[in-house]
Amino acid sequence: MSDHHLEDIIDRRRLRRKLTFWRVVSVLAALILIFSLAYVSTPDETFGFKARPHVARVRVEGTVVEDEALLDILEDIANSKAVKGLIVTVDSPGGTTTGGEAIHDAVRKVAAGKPVVAQVGTLAASAGYMIAVAADHIVARQSSIVGSIGVLVQYPNVEELLDKIGVDVRTIKSSPLKAEPSIFDTPPPGAEEMIRDMVLDSYDWFKNLVQERRTLSEQEVAKLADGSIFTGRQALERKLVDELGGEDAAKAWLVAQGLDPDLEVFEWRKPDLATGFLFSRAVARALGLDPLLRAPAEALADRLLLDGLISLWHVDR
Repeated sequence: MSDHHLEDIIDRRRLRRKLTFWRVVSVLAALILIFSLAYVSTPDETFGFKARPHVARVRVEGTVVEDEALLDILEDIANSKAVKGLIVTVDSPGGTTTGGEAIHDAVRKVAAGKPVVAQVGTLAASAGYMIAVAADHIVARQSSIVGSIGVLVQYPNVEELLDKIGVDVRTIKSSPLKAEPSIFDTPPPGAEEMIRDMVLDSYDWFKNLVQERRTLSEQEVAKLADGSIFTGRQALERKLVDELGGEDAAKAWLVAQGLDPDLEVFEWRKPDLATGFLFSRAVARALGLDPLLRAPAEALADRLLLDGLISLWHVDR
């Protein structure tokens, strides 16, 4: 074998070793990047925190609906041996009555095995307050808005508008009250009475729920359940909340129930639907696009059609 041929073999082996080395480095760099992005995407969590003893935090924000992702999280918290207590942060004007009921019941399941405190942010009204009363203790800011105990159904009537533009909507149905009240016609006899009976039945259920959870008399609830809203200070006077403060007060109450004061609070988050794929929130944040990606998802949530009865507080425009 010539010296030249031998040198070629040695060079090829050296090149192969270099390629292997850089492949290993590339794989390690990719793994480090993936784990770094995972950490950035959840800045208030550490890997494996759900396995360590801690206080869980969940957020109920915006329009209340029967949120399957949130219900799954609450079920996991109820079954977790690592979770020693729960803080439910509420900032909601309400939403569907059934959505409020579902989340209320899920919070009560957590409370069956561990202390639960609700911390009201700007607003806990209607179905938002329905969720707050599921907690064993309610903390609100002095200027928080609390209350609006009630149920409503709203529907438009465009009959006159359609007449003006020459549109005639015709309906064939099996019985007079089917799909009533309709936005296209004057409600037939009994239609609005049917809806009113449903509203009042849900209203009675809501009042009884507040009476039971807040240990109020029937007379006290009757005075409060007229749809009125109250500041945190007013709500405290009326026994709708237990204490004024923020998360520090909520954590202090949990400690008073026997929890270790050194326990950390970790937020259990729903999957980030605004980004749609793993680590994309971290990438979006790095590029400064996180608000742009989040806005359409939040706008869509705010524009949801609320099916069924509504427990919602809003300012008429």
